[in-house]
Amino acid sequence: MEKKLAILRSDPWLEPFAPAIEGRHEDALRKLHELTEATGGSLSDFANAYKYFGLHRGARGSWVFREYAPNATEIFLIGDFNDWTPSSKFALKNIGGGTWELKLPAKTLKNGDLFKMLVRWPGGEGERIPAYAHRVVQDTQTNLFSAQVYAPEETYKFKIKNFKPDVKPLLIYECHIGMAQETEGVGTYDEFRRLILPRIAKDGYNAIQIMAIQEHPYYGSFGYHVSSFFAASSRFGTPDELKALIDDAHAMGIAVIMDIVHSHAVKNENEGLARLDGNRDLYFYPGERGEHPAWDSLCFDYGKNSVIHFLLSNCKYWLEEFKFDGFRFDGVTSMLYFDHGLGKAFGGYADYYDGGQDTNAITYLTLANLLIHDVNPRAITIAEEMSGMPGLAVKFEDGGIGFDYRMAMGVPDYWIKMIKEKKDEEWHPTSIFWELTNRRADEKTISYCESHDQALVGDKTIIFRLIDKEMYWHMMVDDTNFTVERGMALHKMIRLVTLATINGGYLNFMGNEWGHPEWIDFPREGNGWGYKYARRQWSLVDREDLKYKYLNRFDNAMIEAVSKCYDFQAKPVEKLWEKDDDQVLAFMRGDLVFVFNFSPNKSFTDYGFLAPEGEYEVLLDSDAKSFGGFGNIDDTVHHFTTPDPLYKPSGKGWLKMYLPARTAQVLRKLKPAPVNRKSAKK
Repeated sequence: MEKKLAILRSDPWLEPFAPAIEGRHEDALRKLHELTEATGGSLSDFANAYKYFGLHRGARGSWVFREYAPNATEIFLIGDFNDWTPSSKFALKNIGGGTWELKLPAKTLKNGDLFKMLVRWPGGEGERIPAYAHRVVQDTQTNLFSAQVYAPEETYKFKIKNFKPDVKPLLIYECHIGMAQETEGVGTYDEFRRLILPRIAKDGYNAIQIMAIQEHPYYGSFGYHVSSFFAASSRFGTPDELKALIDDAHAMGIAVIMDIVHSHAVKNENEGLARLDGNRDLYFYPGERGEHPAWDSLCFDYGKNSVIHFLLSNCKYWLEEFKFDGFRFDGVTSMLYFDHGLGKAFGGYADYYDGGQDTNAITYLTLANLLIHDVNPRAITIAEEMSGMPGLAVKFEDGGIGFDYRMAMGVPDYWIKMIKEKKDEEWHPTSIFWELTNRRADEKTISYCESHDQALVGDKTIIFRLIDKEMYWHMMVDDTNFTVERGMALHKMIRLVTLATINGGYLNFMGNEWGHPEWIDFPREGNGWGYKYARRQWSLVDREDLKYKYLNRFDNAMIEAVSKCYDFQAKPVEKLWEKDDDQVLAFMRGDLVFVFNFSPNKSFTDYGFLAPEGEYEVLLDSDAKSFGGFGNIDDTVHHFTTPDPLYKPSGKGWLKMYLPARTAQVLRKLKPAPVNRKSAKK
């Protein structure tokens, strides 16, 4: 390459691996040229498979159906319209290149008709759901899935045509439509739109990240074993109801990010892509490489242009048809490595370039980011990736893979380790600050204390680790309990210090902001197929006689504090003070000073640390009674720095504060009052 890529210039330690980094960049350029050369257009022009394949309206209301199935010998459309019996009238024609086509008069199909394909191949046959089906429904009696004609007389028209997300910083509320309701059952798009969106807007989050949108046969998979990639899950309602949800979110200023699964697919043959035309390798790698050893699923063959066509078109489909504002790509680590990153320590750069990388997958992810940002330059892309591969969230032109953000997956693991293994007296500020700020300077991250992963059966949320069974008996407002008081205090501090140190965005899973009790457990044989734990008990935070309201108020206040500091995530984190003996940490961002006393039993009077000279007011106090604290701090008091000749050249003085045990405070530096020059002249 003529000019060294920016990623290599910014990190000299990557120089020994320059051939691999430059190679992946060249791979993407070659594939981009190859895919666009045939059409003479852009990558967006290439990613239009969803407009061609599947069921569509033709001229004068007629129908045309197409499927890519190169191994098939015969394909019939079967459904309600022909008593599920194959006939010559509904036989698809092989039009070359592996594509099959069927044209039907307008009156043949109607809205609501169920259908499948009967596919025959050498040595066998099977009923299959079309790969590009836009709607798939499950029969409540037989539990079988079928594609469905979705052609209502009137479809939803978006009111917000060109939404521009204002996400500086990006504050994500991770959510699941089905379990967002309090009733024991499956929630709907419409219920979420009416009942939950207003809560999220009131809480101050500017983005939602929705799980389990792509159709999946097993509800308990959390949506990660996808069967129909182009179908919005019908469990929650219709495509139009999902569009209305997204439109309302945009009207509230909330961006909508989709949790997209391109890392693997469900093995089910009757519902998914597996052996769609009898060939197991149509979409997936052959042999053992095509099976994920930990997830019991199939792995896409990213080296095939037909697979890239399918997946890129899937990205464009959700952006254009539903106006999603971007994607959180699930399981990226699994895609990057042949061994899926299983059992690998990733202790040094060499582990990222040891020949075990799936260059096909890396090329696909690079192209996906290029496409997404071509379709919508304001789109948000996030990688769920735990290995730490350099360049994942670096722009393509700089030598990266092109994601906007990567998940800071080590942070929740760190908090779990702290709570489980460290005594309160061992919570050292040096460790906390290092963990929360140790990241690549050229990559933005999404920091979080816990996501849905930490709320599942077999794990515990932060609040449940801290308070456990005491939550069942001592969350009344007038109940005094040491375990609850400790848990609530640390819950607030953990969230605030994690949010305050972000360099990209912050994520919270729904209900965790106010300490939702217990775990998530989807209906399964082991719990009698019940929905008791697959819901959110909003009534708990709404009750004035319970303490959950305090945690919610604090979350609202800290979200508001950083939201009002525009571009907060881009402001440098300046460490002012850390002292492990005292367990005190202080740092500054913009005009905000964050002060933490993690000590369980030491309160400090006139505790001093160096800060820019001036006057400070209390913006947030975790010990306030309105947040369930003891109210030991007078929030009306302004703090003034005391000059010190030793530090005068630095512009800093001693800021002295009262720091009660297990509390956090946010101060705001006030601007000096303007000088009245006219009065001064007199």
